[in-house]
Amino acid sequence: MTFGKSQPFISLFPGLSVMDRYLTAQLIQPLLFGIGAFSSVGVAIGTLFDLVRKVTESEIPLAIAVQVMLLKMPEFISYAFPMSMLLAALMTYSRLSSDSELVALRSCGISVYRLAVPAIVLSLVVTGMTFLFNELVVPAANYQASTTLDKALDEEKPDFKENNIFYPEYGEVTQPDGEKIRALRRLFYADQFDGKEMKGLTVLEWSQQGLNKIVTSKSAVWNPTQNAWDFFNGTIYLISPNASYRNIQPFENQQLKLPKAPLDLATQSRGLDEMNIAQILDYREIVKLGADEKRLLKVNVRLQQKFAFPFVCLVFGIVGASLGTRPQRAGRATSFGISVIVIFAYYLLGFMSGAFGQLNILSPFMAAWLPNFFGLGAGGFLLFKAAQ
Repeated sequence: MTFGKSQPFISLFPGLSVMDRYLTAQLIQPLLFGIGAFSSVGVAIGTLFDLVRKVTESEIPLAIAVQVMLLKMPEFISYAFPMSMLLAALMTYSRLSSDSELVALRSCGISVYRLAVPAIVLSLVVTGMTFLFNELVVPAANYQASTTLDKALDEEKPDFKENNIFYPEYGEVTQPDGEKIRALRRLFYADQFDGKEMKGLTVLEWSQQGLNKIVTSKSAVWNPTQNAWDFFNGTIYLISPNASYRNIQPFENQQLKLPKAPLDLATQSRGLDEMNIAQILDYREIVKLGADEKRLLKVNVRLQQKFAFPFVCLVFGIVGASLGTRPQRAGRATSFGISVIVIFAYYLLGFMSGAFGQLNILSPFMAAWLPNFFGLGAGGFLLFKAAQ
């Protein structure tokens, strides 16, 4: 065996057995290479080409384009972590297999399962790194990149939604036959929002008998002391069951006990990819108030994906070690090619399961975690076959 080749790296891991230190050192070199390679490819495909087009067509400053590219890099680094773990495990164990080092180790009575332990432990470390990176760095960097690019394109977005604020509120309605169904109970709409005041408002309210109230108003503001909305210069229309007006009440100032959720929704300017888990949980509470099932499903799926994604590192570590420990003569190019195929298959499955989750075919939990469960099962099976 060639332990001497990695002697400088072995000394970095005191307290471990010589074999564990050797295998860990062998894994780290291609892991770092993979992070750099996959990150560079991701930035080039996902951001660089689009920025070059914006520099030439929209004439944004080159310095701004470079800044946006650097801000988008953390997102692609986070994607590179699991892919690099797969490449590192596959390249390392394939080289050890082709050099007959695995044969020598197994002849000493060391099982394939024991040989895979360093890859599994390292993948767990990378899983923790990915989770922290996705929570502390990526959302903030994505948001900053978005706002920086919008400013450069003279499309600066305010910290709130400016136009067409819709907020539907649903409730349970009992049908004449006693069946209970989910139906729209209130619809809040505002033409504009300037950060303080809603303008051009229309509020529709339904009862068991149908539409029973319409409120129109030129403006409205949230009153935090009264926990209600102050409407100004408007009219309240009360509707009879036969759809005729039974009362019309003009007003200059009217306070209505409506939920604050439309304001919370209007002031939420970040996309889901620009939020960490805590921010998504806060946003989910806002969406729950409106009982918008489609939007709530999307938020729940994205939330579960936030938890599930870092564990792709563990899945890829096991799969890479399983494939690499098979008797073979695979070079780096072959290992890279196999990695690309596995990555493509995994993310295709992830895309499909995420879509099924948003269509309510799968639960949000299964939509996010199904690719991981499938990958762990496949990796465990391959590891079992390699051990025989």
